[in-house]
Amino acid sequence: MPGPSKKPIQLKTISNTTRGKKEIESSNVIDLPVVSEVPPPLPWLPNEYAEAEWRRLAPILVANKLLTEAGLSAFGALCSLHGTLAQIWAAGHAPTGHMVAQYRNLVNDFGLTPVAQGKVKPAGKDDSGNKFANNGKKTA
Repeated sequence: MPGPSKKPIQLKTISNTTRGKKEIESSNVIDLPVVSEVPPPLPWLPNEYAEAEWRRLAPILVANKLLTEAGLSAFGALCSLHGTLAQIWAAGHAPTGHMVAQYRNLVNDFGLTPVAQGKVKPAGKDDSGNKFANNGKKTA
């Protein structure tokens, strides 16, 4: 009788349960083109709060290679929702819990919360070394 089916590599990567670099490299993870320059705000952003959020976050995401060509629309949705929430708060009202939950999900998708930051590797970092080598002693 066969055991449980294998967990897809994408889920292992998200939950940080991969067994090494070989497993990740051998998987069929898609490689989306990274945005290399900060793009101007999308023309359909609803207000100045949304555009300001785009201008604030886009350079950070581009610098850390977290903004891809395919992710521009999702990032636009994040900024748009931020703009809508800011308008609601500025008017002295409270947004719905659903709106706040959607915003939180989008922010997590881009690694912009403390918990999500632990799951996103900064650009240029290589985690290939064994932190348990030499019994934790630093070598010169």
